Amino acid sequence: MSSPSTRTSGPADPARPGLRIRRITLLRLAVPLKREIKHASHARSVSENLVVRVELAGGIVGHGEGVPRDYVTGETIESTFASLAPHDWARIVGSPADFAEAVRVIGSIRLPENEADPRGMAGNAARCALEIALLDAYGRAFGEPLGKAVELAGFSGLRRFAAVRDVRYGAAITAESFRKEIRSAVKFRIYGFRDVKAKVGVEGQDDARRLGWIRRILGRRVELRIDANEAWRAGELIERTDPLRRFSIAALEQPVPHAEVDALATLRPRIGMPVMLDESLCGYPDAERAVRDGTADILNVRLSKCGGILPSLRIIALAHRTGLDLQLGCHPGETAILSAAGRHVAGRVEGIRWVEGSYDRHILRENVAREDITFGYGGRATPLAGPGLGITIDPGAVDAMATERRELDYD
Repeated sequence: MSSPSTRTSGPADPARPGLRIRRITLLRLAVPLKREIKHASHARSVSENLVVRVELAGGIVGHGEGVPRDYVTGETIESTFASLAPHDWARIVGSPADFAEAVRVIGSIRLPENEADPRGMAGNAARCALEIALLDAYGRAFGEPLGKAVELAGFSGLRRFAAVRDVRYGAAITAESFRKEIRSAVKFRIYGFRDVKAKVGVEGQDDARRLGWIRRILGRRVELRIDANEAWRAGELIERTDPLRRFSIAALEQPVPHAEVDALATLRPRIGMPVMLDESLCGYPDAERAVRDGTADILNVRLSKCGGILPSLRIIALAHRTGLDLQLGCHPGETAILSAAGRHVAGRVEGIRWVEGSYDRHILRENVAREDITFGYGGRATPLAGPGLGITIDPGAVDAMATERRELDYD
């Protein structure tokens, strides 16, 4: 198997032996959800996530997470193990002299399957988990927060805040019974959320009736987005969306299958609501095509499907340069690891119109962190303090959810 391309750090510096990778553990987690999460493409009550644990020779440990979904990036837990296991990550990463060098080396990691993929998405969940684990470990080693990597990223046009800010998350209404959806809308109105997303396109549901009630309850001041999860064919899109335009929709997310995404170039001006790409935005080549072909107004960047923090920032920088709007999204079932990583990005990057994530205790029966970083009233959340991710991973909680593990020793 070919090796991942990277700027190789070379042999370990004898003066910094504690910074070399001693062991990497790949963990398959079955994360239990409080209720079934359903949309047009899938339904699940347990989320299968990849957690990567990196242990440095000096004893510092970092954690990362990816959420492989075969209907998004084509990945499975098995494929993520196969992507990461063959490589000598201790040799590739070496012993960085400081956090800036660590960010440069980690940012240059490319998996062979990703480089061979014209969409740049193969292996992205695997890379995301490894990248965040490495950034967490070296952030702790050098006393830097994970968000420092955002500040150090050198992508042209990337706009960042002068200082880290609080984050405002949105709420989501999943495809449930009509009564439960109405209850959720009432709750979100009372709790002061400023934006809400509703799933549409689920077979057997009357979207116009549902959205009519949801809009009536939320009021006109709350931004309402809808997500079809590839439910409609291009040939029926105008017919499907026309009855929904009167509800002042702020964005229509992934209305057609990726195989028909090119049709959005001509359909987008006729839909009457901004179009957001999600399943059709999994790698930098996807973003370039969206800009070139005019298939989107908004890009939904999710750390896992886009390959981690640094590849996601590259996509965000492209959106900044070309004037596209942005959403920083999440996968349902993410644990506190990805919630924390998303918080570090959202609090430092300008131009992100909507932020999803940190749903932790609202969705998960069990989590991996000792701290609860779920957003508060109205979706408000403060920056995370401390080095690395800024959270404390509970090894016992991780082990309790682990159904498979593989250790990669480099001693």
